Amino acid sequence: MTAEMMSAAGRECRIFRKGDPAFLLIQPVMERDGGIEREAELIAAGTDAPFLLAAFPVNDWNADLSPWPAPAAFGTEAFAGKADRTLEYVLHSLLPAVRERYGLPGDVPAIVGGYSLAGLFALWSVWRGGAFAAAAAASPSVWFPGWTGYAGRTDPHARAVYLSLGDREERTGNRTMAAVGDEIRSLERMLDGRLPDGCVLEWNEGNHFR
Repeated sequence: MTAEMMSAAGRECRIFRKGDPAFLLIQPVMERDGGIEREAELIAAGTDAPFLLAAFPVNDWNADLSPWPAPAAFGTEAFAGKADRTLEYVLHSLLPAVRERYGLPGDVPAIVGGYSLAGLFALWSVWRGGAFAAAAAASPSVWFPGWTGYAGRTDPHARAVYLSLGDREERTGNRTMAAVGDEIRSLERMLDGRLPDGCVLEWNEGNHFR
């Protein structure tokens, strides 16, 4: 696997490539997130499929990944609801730049993924249109106010969705975030039979940070 930096519309993105890519993975990360290298290594070790992972930096996590404004769930920082702006960057700047630079034809499927609020962004992105063949949402913030109602009113435009959650994430004193277990079970039931290649919900040992 190779790793390099690439500039796309003024953002320095990290690119990890294994072979001649059959899949294009897109993921928002915090600017100083050193875990993406380890993630890429684990993906490479876990599949024989060649892929390209493009990780792009997000400056303001709560603003740039939230689908609509909402009050703070913890602390004092509210959610500004500017995910539309981020998705526009992905669709009109990042994806075309990556496909052109690495010679990826349009039939190489794009998969959007993320962790925590970025996981919610990944889910929301496949509800917004058909640019992505699948979404991988690890510990997604499905407790986000209004998300379950939104997901139930409209259909996702993807072939498959992967969900995961730590088995202790719902055991928290924060009443808003404690709903995450019930909400992700509800989402799995909601998606049952609605996706051509199905939905997987995987439970992992640990809490949101482990």
